[in-house]
Amino acid sequence: MSVVTVADGGAPSIWSAAHDVDARRPRSRQTQLGASDTVCGRRAAYILHGVTPTDHPDKRAAILGTFIHQGLLESARTEYGWLVERSVQDSLIRGHVDVVQLDKATADGLPARHRPAVPADVLTVEDVKTKSTYMWDRVRRYGATVAELRQVHLYAGALSEVGFEDVPGQRYLSRLGPLDIQRLRFRFINRDSGEEYIQEIDFDPQRAAEAQWWVERVREISDPEEMPRDFNGPGLDAICDYCPFRSKCWPGTAPGVPEQAALICNDADREQALADYVKGHELASEGERIKKFARKKLDQSPAGIYGANKLSWRGGNDEERDDVEAMVDLHEVADIPVPMKPDADRMVKNLKAAGLPIPRRKTGRKTPAVISVTPA
Repeated sequence: MSVVTVADGGAPSIWSAAHDVDARRPRSRQTQLGASDTVCGRRAAYILHGVTPTDHPDKRAAILGTFIHQGLLESARTEYGWLVERSVQDSLIRGHVDVVQLDKATADGLPARHRPAVPADVLTVEDVKTKSTYMWDRVRRYGATVAELRQVHLYAGALSEVGFEDVPGQRYLSRLGPLDIQRLRFRFINRDSGEEYIQEIDFDPQRAAEAQWWVERVREISDPEEMPRDFNGPGLDAICDYCPFRSKCWPGTAPGVPEQAALICNDADREQALADYVKGHELASEGERIKKFARKKLDQSPAGIYGANKLSWRGGNDEERDDVEAMVDLHEVADIPVPMKPDADRMVKNLKAAGLPIPRRKTGRKTPAVISVTPA
């Protein structure tokens, strides 16, 4: 079987089709605030005020996550009878809940054909999140983020106060009315390995009320710029790097200058930033000291699980380096010319020893600016 390689530009990118399909999704065209839009207060404010997106970031990772998400949920629907991608709406938000698992008492209120194959022990709202390997350790260690917790509490809060939205295709669900939500579940899926990690918490009406208050606060402002940013900006938080309002929220000052530099308006701002820098340096130094001390204590500990952490070891193998003398011998035996590369370090030492100046030339590039902060 012959393999035909198509040169760049010889065939349309499959990602073009994926982006077009994604752009037509109802969620992509929705203008009302959705629970998934509450990741950042400033972004939510832009959406509520109808601000036109200023940026079109690469969405390939998000689209992959959507495809995985849809495939897994459809499998759970057909095999387990779970309620997936059902719409909810209250006075604040509108969206689609990934999974609702009904308990037996609630499921008995539905026609037999709509009941789950195996009811849950308690009524559970589940949110499925796909993550990269880069984020996986953080997920396993800390679980859902503040924004993710807010999102699922908004969904659960709407279900507990209103129930499912009364729209075609799920009217039989809306007749159930407000639901007695007992449990919230996050199901994290590693996009690279397929690994699955589950986090469960009890539904807390107080936290749901706090999430609703957060949305109310965003809705009350008259100018989106009045809403504080929830992240530190491009280059520091991926949420900002891939935000459709990046240029609006972080307009920057000049090419090559970090967008965050625009936050310094006067000497008081500089004083606070310097204080923050010193505090961060002190915290990092203390953290490094603690790590080094712990590392030395663990030096002879065997691999294993100790409490909430797993210890493993890498390395310990014989170190190898290129054998220059052996390579020279092989070159001579094979009648291959031995490369004669100028040794810059050696020449510098020779010139210094002879008392001669070291020739220098400009490269056309600038050296990085290094900050120095000392007590005044």
